[in-house]
Amino acid sequence: MSMSKIIRVTADLLFPFIVIFGFYIVLHGHLTPGGGFQGGAVIATGFILLFAAHRIDDVTCIFGKKLFQNFEAFGLFLFIGTALVAIALGYTFFMNFLANSGGLFGQTVSFGINPGSLNTAGVIPILNLAVGMEVLGGLSIIIIYMTKAIQWQEDLE
Repeated sequence: MSMSKIIRVTADLLFPFIVIFGFYIVLHGHLTPGGGFQGGAVIATGFILLFAAHRIDDVTCIFGKKLFQNFEAFGLFLFIGTALVAIALGYTFFMNFLANSGGLFGQTVSFGINPGSLNTAGVIPILNLAVGMEVLGGLSIIIIYMTKAIQWQEDLE
């Protein structure tokens, strides 16, 4: 069952802002309270809003279950792959090999008051992104299955 037009339009307008805010939380997780899990949950909330406002079949035609499964799988591979790259480079498992390297995410943190830079955390932003993708995929799939089960139960009655 679909909601009223006002709710659908409002959900459609809010969705991109919720997703952008979730990515902000994921990417700034090493500087502020938040991170991969919290940001992934916020992004999944945007999709859940669409599931609640529209018919689940209409939303899964655009954002299929396979998309969320791919997010979950890629997040897992990115997380474990980042840890294995450290071993391949001769470090220990999950070593922060990018910290203070000068490259991507490897800028050295200066002493004193630091306004915070996205480039200073080493592999932590990569791990936050991986966890965010994993949580987004997992929570969205759970909601899809729960919603389908509710529809199936209503069809039986």
